Amino acid sequence: MSAAGSSSSTIPNLLSDIVRVCWGTNVKEDIFARWTQGFQFSADEPTALVQYEGGPCAVLAPVQAFMLKYIVQNIDPSTDKWRQIEPRDQDQLLVYATAQILTQAAQADKNFTMMHIVFFETELAPDDLSFDQFHSQLKVIHRQTSMDVQDFWYKRIALLRNRFGVLLFLYSVLYTKTLEILRLEVSDITEPLIDREFGYGSQSLINLMITGRAVNYVFNHVQDIDGLQLKGINEQSVIGFLTLLEHLRYCEVGSYLKNPMKPIWVLGSETHLTVLFSFEKSLAWFESNADRARQMFKMFDPDGNNFIASDHLQQLLANLDLVSDSKYVDIMRKKLDPDELGIILLSAFMDEFFDDPENHPPDTFDIFHYNGLARSNHERKVMYRMAHSVLLESNINCLLETNPMLTCLQTKWPSIEINWTHGVTPSLN
Repeated sequence: MSAAGSSSSTIPNLLSDIVRVCWGTNVKEDIFARWTQGFQFSADEPTALVQYEGGPCAVLAPVQAFMLKYIVQNIDPSTDKWRQIEPRDQDQLLVYATAQILTQAAQADKNFTMMHIVFFETELAPDDLSFDQFHSQLKVIHRQTSMDVQDFWYKRIALLRNRFGVLLFLYSVLYTKTLEILRLEVSDITEPLIDREFGYGSQSLINLMITGRAVNYVFNHVQDIDGLQLKGINEQSVIGFLTLLEHLRYCEVGSYLKNPMKPIWVLGSETHLTVLFSFEKSLAWFESNADRARQMFKMFDPDGNNFIASDHLQQLLANLDLVSDSKYVDIMRKKLDPDELGIILLSAFMDEFFDDPENHPPDTFDIFHYNGLARSNHERKVMYRMAHSVLLESNINCLLETNPMLTCLQTKWPSIEINWTHGVTPSLN
């Protein structure tokens, strides 16, 4: 395969470093084999990707989410035409999604870098390549824009569709991200992005695919734990993330992932990733000034008490680019803390400085769920499963281990009640 009109090169040292960050050392051939699959669509759901073995959902689910982003924002859901597309349209959808993720990785932190595509010398690679044989045949090509990336992949769609497509795309994202930035974002660069023992993608890898940043945590901003700076999500994400692990108190998902710009969420169980989406666009919104103020307030209120020490008021105002000179702060401190208790309530602060209306989701809406593993689907058919959802007036949290789907969604909508079509609750695993 030629790469006419642009430079291509094999860079063994840098590429081997990328591979080491991804896999670590002493890679198990069976783990590698589970990741050697292309982007293939379901025979029963033409816009849904199929996952054959456990592991690559860390790439497949985010790519599926970005394909759904295009569908949700561009296609009328009143008919089922969005579920009936031709192979050519599948290719365009796949190329769009992968280019979006690659561009996002290049643009993270507002410092645009060159985009890189890792590819094979020949499009049709043998199916029986070992780990070392596969990596000895890789090359890298450079692209400037998202349209250039889409043009390259669309003309060589077999690179993504054939057996090693998922890995070629994964390496393209990591190469574009650069080792330098990966070392800054990943807490422990010596821990591989793909688990050595089980082959699951790390949270850093999931975050990279969803947001463009390979940080380890899913809370907002940075948290200081005994002097250790733990990096989370730094801005509202286009695609969201919810996880059952939050209910189990293993993590805290911040509003930047819970409230994405599009009504699409990657869902995490203990071992697998699936996708939830809706055509109800009011479920998602761009964060307002009031939303940002609440998040900034929370940085001074890490325990979630809904108040801060009045001594923090000046810095809070400064962080929000509001008037923060000492005389004005003294006046506001007395107004917001008239009883001189030494605290300022969130409600009082918001009433004083922000009058943006609250974002309220609709009381009822339809949702769809995607799980790429055939064995986890009803009748082993990879298809979207639809449900009608209702937000009740009071929170009724489901604590039943037999309904992890509901428990996961209640981390965002505590009062949600879900009625799945045909009465079959889809699996998170």
